[in-house]
Amino acid sequence: MNDFQKRKQDVLSKLDKSSKQSWDEKILKLCEKINKSDNYYTTSSCAGRVVIMIDKLKKEPGLFLKVYHDEISLKRLNDDLNKIGKGELIKFKQEPCILHVACDSLEDAQSLLDKAKLAGWKRSGIIASDKRFICELNGTEKLEFLIMNKGKLLVGNEFLELIVKRCNQNLKTSWEKIERLKELV
Repeated sequence: MNDFQKRKQDVLSKLDKSSKQSWDEKILKLCEKINKSDNYYTTSSCAGRVVIMIDKLKKEPGLFLKVYHDEISLKRLNDDLNKIGKGELIKFKQEPCILHVACDSLEDAQSLLDKAKLAGWKRSGIIASDKRFICELNGTEKLEFLIMNKGKLLVGNEFLELIVKRCNQNLKTSWEKIERLKELV
């Protein structure tokens, strides 16, 4: 077993350290397909999500107030926003799919990157170090803005309706990219 295979075995045997503590269902089959290859393994993934969080400059425990990994509805969003206390500045984020893949060689990384670009993962690249090559694959479907201050909504219902519609479109686009990449790898 070479060094790459040892790292792969070590990484894939560890417990999930994500806040969700499990794979996103919509990216699971792509990750499984990648992990079956001798030349690749996934180190992190997300199929896309919507987050309501406390707006802070530094990441710290307790910032995420609500996380959705599926489409959202205006009613659900309003219900969850109404449950938020009055103390903090609150941010709304819709994040695209993201995938980190360790690659055995630079050629393997370039091959995966080329396939990802064909599948629509535009904001992607290769991170190289002396030990390994990582493909960081990112979607571009993203929204982020302040939504509440001291318990008061900063936007109206018409804006929220548009945001829910756009978020759901963005999530579907991310999931389509995941499926296209799954077909190419």
